[in-house]
Parts: sequence; structure tokens; C-alpha cells
Amino acid sequence: MLNRKEFIQQVMAVSAGTALMGFSSIDRKWIMEMPHSKRLDFLTFDLHAHPGRFYRKGLEGYTGDEALIKTVGEMNTAGLSGVFFSMVVDTLVTKRTSKGIAPKRKFKKGEAWAEYKRQLAQLRELCEKNGIRQATRLSDLTQYNEDSGVAAYFACEGGDFLESTDQLDEMYADGVRSIQLVHYAPNPLGDLQTSKGQHDGLSDTGKAMVRKMNDLGIVIDVAHASYKTVQDVADTTESPIILSHSILKLDEDRPISARAITPAHANLVASTGGVIGAWPSGFNTNFEDYVDNILRLIDVVGVERVGLGTDMDSNYKPVLDSYLQLEKLCDALKAKGLSDQEVHAIAGGNAERVLQRVF
Repeated sequence: MLNRKEFIQQVMAVSAGTALMGFSSIDRKWIMEMPHSKRLDFLTFDLHAHPGRFYRKGLEGYTGDEALIKTVGEMNTAGLSGVFFSMVVDTLVTKRTSKGIAPKRKFKKGEAWAEYKRQLAQLRELCEKNGIRQATRLSDLTQYNEDSGVAAYFACEGGDFLESTDQLDEMYADGVRSIQLVHYAPNPLGDLQTSKGQHDGLSDTGKAMVRKMNDLGIVIDVAHASYKTVQDVADTTESPIILSHSILKLDEDRPISARAITPAHANLVASTGGVIGAWPSGFNTNFEDYVDNILRLIDVVGVERVGLGTDMDSNYKPVLDSYLQLEKLCDALKAKGLSDQEVHAIAGGNAERVLQRVF
């Protein structure tokens, strides 16, 4: 039996350019021997992921190419239809602390935009080198197809580099189809959950960006944004928005509880016709707790407003850490009483509806 490391080494030795396009004989053998039962046969979408943590140097024990191949291979094995590959620019100015990620300095003039361009070039190179299909249109999102593989839509976590709406035109031309307004570093667009506010919500610059993103057809992501920022976005946007990865608040002493949201916060997103990506982070005590927390979110906003936001490969102590667990998640939701139609909506149908409205 090929183990994962052997598979990666053989694929890269034979042809990194075709490793994930219409599986080769090498990875077919690996796929057949992996611990999964079947590929999902309905449309699925992940609202937030960092496959192989491509914006750094890969995952522990893997190079950047190997890490990307590992995770995208699992996407294709599971039958994931589409995903937002998210760049993270503020890694330059943040640090990890005992209480989570925090800013350590401010960006220098032009530094954030230069880092966006660097990561974009790196992501493009990795996708081209490894046969990963960049998606830009709604028609690129279909039920998983073995010949084409998962549809990779480019996204950015944090709009720190945005100073002019003209930059959005360039980003759209670059193929970026979702921008999360804020992350961990305070920026000119709006206030975030984990730092003291400085704009009383969404700034005037942020409102201009929201309107321009509506015009272009770029998905607005309000993950990490404060309640007031989300309220202002909801009041400004003419398109549905997403909150790509979060979960409803519970005990304040839970890990990373600052990133959880209240029912009122969740309903702001729902009021736009948007979707909240249920986040399998270490906020959840285990996989079963994550399933229960998805049901709590459904009780608040309705099943049509809930999606999947794994934060894959950059999550904090995830209780779902492989796309090979997607079938298990769907089965667990059905076991809790959800219908096939409801599970399919959460797994991808709701995200598809938002993309259709925005694109």
C-alpha cells in the first residue's frame, strides 16, 4: 500500500503538472487504498480554506508543493466541487501569542499590496504546476468531475492592501472572487472582532469597497469583522454576503471564543440572503460537538443560511482536519434528522446560490 508520503514523492517525480487532473494510475491506487467509502455525488463547496498553507512554506513535514498536493488530493478524493483558496497578507505584520494571533506592527506604505501580488503569483504557479483549475465564473462550479478536479476560486483574507477602488478592478482581472474585509491586523476598511475599534464599524473607504465589490461581482466576506462592521456592510450591500468561518457563541472560556458570533450577528448575515460557514475549529470540543453546533446555527438562521467553512490547513485545533471526513459529516447531520436536501444545501447548495447572486 502506498502511504501518503510515497504517493507525493512518486507524483512529483513523474509529473507534477498532471498529478491532479484526471487522476493518474499512481494516485488512483493511492485513492482506492485510502480510508474512505465513497465520493460525494452532489455539489459541495468550502467557503474558506488555505490548502497546504500555500502562503507559507507548507505544512509541517511537507514542502509547499507536497502540502498542496496532499490537501487537493483529498479534496478530489472526497469529491469537493469548489473552494475558496484564501491568501493571507497580514501574516507579515501579525504574531502568534498565548491568547491567539495579534498585530505586531503596521504595514509600510505599499507593503501589503506587494505581498498580495507575491502570494498571487505563488498561488498561480502552484496551481499551474500541479494541474489545479482556477475558477472565475459560476459555470466553473459543477458537481465534482474527475476530469477537471475541484474548482479553485481565489480569495483574500483581509483587505489590508486596499486603498483605492481601482485596485478592485485589478484584483478582479487577477481572478480574485472573494475578499474578507478584515483579519487580525487593524486596517482602513473596518473594525474587527479581536482588536479595539477605530472606525465605529465600516469606514467610508470600506463602504466604497463594498459598493464596488457589488458592481464587479466579488463576494464580500465578513469573517473576523465586528458586529458593527457587519451591520454596516449589511446596510450597504446590495448582494448577499458570507461569513466564511465562524460558529455561535457558547461559554466565554472556550478557546478562541472571541471569534464566535451571537445570534444577532448571525442574523445580520442571513438578512442579506447570505451564508455562514460552520467552522470546525478547536472552539468545538470534538467532532460530535461540531455537529451539534451546526444544528444550533441552523436553529438561529435557518438551514438555507448555513454552509461549510473549514479553514483547512490553517485552523486552530480542528475537529475536522481532512476533506475525507466530509461524508462522515453529512451522515452525522442526517443522523440528527436533517433530510438529504437539507444536507446537500449545507454542503454546497447554499454557497452556490450566493455565488449565483453575486457573480
